[in-house]
Amino acid sequence: MIIRTEKSAYLVACAAGAITWIGTALLGHRTEAWDASLYWVAAYPVLALVLAWISFEVPSRPWRWVLAAMFSQAAVLFLSNPSGNLLPLGLIMFALLSLPLMIPAVIGARLGRKRIPSGDLVSPRGKETR
Repeated sequence: MIIRTEKSAYLVACAAGAITWIGTALLGHRTEAWDASLYWVAAYPVLALVLAWISFEVPSRPWRWVLAAMFSQAAVLFLSNPSGNLLPLGLIMFALLSLPLMIPAVIGARLGRKRIPSGDLVSPRGKETR
C-alpha cells in the first residue's frame, strides 16, 4: 500500500497508534499497554518502523505522523478509562514518548525526499503538484 495524501497518512498513523495500543494491552493482559513489556519490546519499535514508512511516503513535516500516532494512543487510553484523573500526566508521557519516534520519522522523510523528484511532492491538500 502506498500512501499518496496527507489525509491517508493521518489515517494510517492514527490507526497504527490505536492498534498497537489496543493489541499490546490485550496481548499483555494489561489495562494500559505501556505496563506490558510487549509494548517496549515489540509495539513501540514496530510503531517506529510504521512511522518511518509513512514519513517516507509523505515526507512533508514528519513530526505530524508521530504526534497523530501517539495521541491516538492517548485517546484510546482515555476512552478505556474515562475517569481521566491522571490525564494531564498521561498526555505529558505520550508527548515525551513521541520524541524518540521523531528520529525514524525524520530519517524516513529524508529518504523519501531523495526518492521523489522535486516537482512531484504532495501538496497540503493531498493533490500532487508538478
